[in-house]
Amino acid sequence: MIKKTLYFGNPAYLSLKDDQLVVRLPEVEKVDDLPEIIRKSAVRTIPIEDIGFVVLDHRQITITHGLIEKLLDYSVAVMSCSCNGMPQGMLLPLAGNTIQNERFRSQLDASVPLKKQLWQQTVQRKIENQAIALARCSGIENRCMLTWSDEVKSGDSTNVEARAAVYYWKNFFPMFPDFIRNREGDCPNNLLNYGYAILRAVVARSLVVSGLLPTLGIHHHNRYNAYCLADDIMEPYRPFVDELVYNIVNELDGNIELDRSVKAKLLVIPTLDVKINERKSPLMIAVGQTTASLVKCFRGEMRKISYPEFV
Repeated sequence: MIKKTLYFGNPAYLSLKDDQLVVRLPEVEKVDDLPEIIRKSAVRTIPIEDIGFVVLDHRQITITHGLIEKLLDYSVAVMSCSCNGMPQGMLLPLAGNTIQNERFRSQLDASVPLKKQLWQQTVQRKIENQAIALARCSGIENRCMLTWSDEVKSGDSTNVEARAAVYYWKNFFPMFPDFIRNREGDCPNNLLNYGYAILRAVVARSLVVSGLLPTLGIHHHNRYNAYCLADDIMEPYRPFVDELVYNIVNELDGNIELDRSVKAKLLVIPTLDVKINERKSPLMIAVGQTTASLVKCFRGEMRKISYPEFV
């Protein structure tokens, strides 16, 4: 089942009633002379079982503890944005799987050679997907990238990922000839950063549901990063976000501010179509298959992670 992504960018009061998320708009309710029918229309309910992600993007949002508890019961990821509108923090359940302890142990016991092999697969599929995204968006020759994908060694010891990234970003946005990929850079970096934050939430949520520790990566190991494994597993999914951003920039033709309408276009990321295990699937469902296959790799039942391809 595809879960909904709820975005709140205005003052709102969020509470719980009968396993429903109740949305009230205080700016409407405090107006005394409004007709009752309009006042009632300012209250909306959504079944919590249908929700996958909640994005809070306004300082005047109030959320009750009862609602937070129920959202975590249903493994809903709650993202809080900073004053500049970028995702700043994420709330996930501590226990997302009934046999979590067993899966934690298999993850902790994973050997270094296994993690290096898994990272090799991850980088290979990332570069392959980058090559396809580059060809689809910009029509640029991608043969060299496909060759580089074949050259990735265990653990990517020769850092082919970085070489491919330089070529990829140099050519991906022809409408921005001086584009440099940077977390603090000019447009379209702002769109990419927001899109990756949404993708990271999708992956982190799925890892928790699969009973894994998002903190313990197979490659990323920054001591200050609470989502190292999410950052590992999301790598082959990044090109799907890149293509979406390219299409938004191309459609809007120019330097784009990350306003509410653009955020709405990026919030479709969980529902993007991908191909995984030879079947077309929404990205959110595909991520679940990826994390489930990772569990099997840690347990010695598989040697390869299931990653997506372009449809």
